Amino acid sequence: MVGLGGVGSWCAEALVRSGLGNITIVDSDAVSETNVNRQVQATSRTIGHPKTEALEKRIKEINSGCNIKSFHRSFSKETAEIFDIPGMDYVIDAIDTLTCKLDLIEIALAAEKKLFSSMGMALKLDPTMIKTADIWKTSGCPLARLVREGLRKRNINGHFTAVYSAEQIPRRSGDVERESGKIVNGSVVTVTATAGMVLASLVIRDICMKDTSTRGANG
Repeated sequence: MVGLGGVGSWCAEALVRSGLGNITIVDSDAVSETNVNRQVQATSRTIGHPKTEALEKRIKEINSGCNIKSFHRSFSKETAEIFDIPGMDYVIDAIDTLTCKLDLIEIALAAEKKLFSSMGMALKLDPTMIKTADIWKTSGCPLARLVREGLRKRNINGHFTAVYSAEQIPRRSGDVERESGKIVNGSVVTVTATAGMVLASLVIRDICMKDTSTRGANG
């Protein structure tokens, strides 16, 4: 689970609550006050703590037997080796930074891993507009468009399932705020958490289908 923000944190929790016994969580950020509105591990008590540390503690409170690998690091081509992507059963991408997102997608596809990737949920208000599709068939999502363009520039034409919102919202002056000199697009928990649940559902359903297929093959 790479990226523990408004989407990734809820996805990780949903997987653990659904009985997943092994999970690797990756994020380089610390919890801030602006995270409290949408990230599951963000509370008044965890502000300033690494997101991985706060989420690991929460996961242990849900299932003390869960095997957690936690990396307080950024994912990139330069750091990819430490995360052992080829050894994973599933790769879940909830990265916001485009270059790092493309790096993870490229490496996961090259390793032939089952990849589920979240696109942009900022400025969205309607969780019922969240959809899933092959990345090449997504529409109406600016981040998905940038991902497709980035993959073409890297000569990557592989396929994976993207979770995206088709909701179109006109940008207004109140839709953004400035934080540390940067423009930050606002997000609401009803949308980001729903996207995280959809990501978790994709993993759970795939596991169930594999289990059903194995039992059928064994009679």
